[in-house]
Amino acid sequence: MATAVATVPRPRALATIAGGGLLAGFLDGSDAIIHYTFMLGIPARNIFRYIASGLIGMHAATQLGALGVLLGVILHFTIAIGAATVYYFTALKLPILIRRPYLSGAIFCVGLHLFMQYVVIPLSAVPKNPNARFSWTELASALFAHIVLIGFSISLIARHSARARPLPTP
Repeated sequence: MATAVATVPRPRALATIAGGGLLAGFLDGSDAIIHYTFMLGIPARNIFRYIASGLIGMHAATQLGALGVLLGVILHFTIAIGAATVYYFTALKLPILIRRPYLSGAIFCVGLHLFMQYVVIPLSAVPKNPNARFSWTELASALFAHIVLIGFSISLIARHSARARPLPTP
């Protein structure tokens, strides 16, 4: 008796990486602007200068003016596209990322958040605040943004791109 094995189609590279990365970057950037600018009064340009400071330091990012802001925007989207790239290549090896996009996107972005907080930011040139205190509210907000805005964007676009094309015939 033969059994049928259901295969999951592979996601498309460009749709997942560019589409997922750009959407995640746009949504996450919009969330940061809403949170920091409209709720805390921090100008949007300072958000992106802070991102640029991770590469060139805060003094240089401020001295560059609009170019510092542009560098921050470019770095922000580069990180988002990088996350979508990692998700795409992982999905090629682990098809569950396509079959279960909500669970996979959530787990992926909790890992992404931890990687950013404990590897990327400490190794970057962003200004360190020795007086910063842990906040459950900030953690919940960051996890929500990472899971819903980044994780679900990338995982659902990956699933859609896998379904959007027919399987090749042998």
